[in-house]
Amino acid sequence: MRLMGLPNVARYPAATVTRDEENIFIRFGGPDGEQTMSVPLRYVGGDAEAAELRLLAQLQQIGYRVERRPPRGDGP
Repeated sequence: MRLMGLPNVARYPAATVTRDEENIFIRFGGPDGEQTMSVPLRYVGGDAEAAELRLLAQLQQIGYRVERRPPRGDGP
């Protein structure tokens, strides 16, 4: 996945990733508030969980503190 247009890691150092059946969501947080991005899974291709894990690794490599949340719609 090619990452472009991400918020500045110094201003938004935390990235939380989750997904639903159609999208991967990334919530960036920091002292300046929050920003959210979504990526339709149809553009990612392949297995949704594998794409989510690759995204987490890429964000961590860039310097974000990453957290993974369970997929939306799972559980009660």
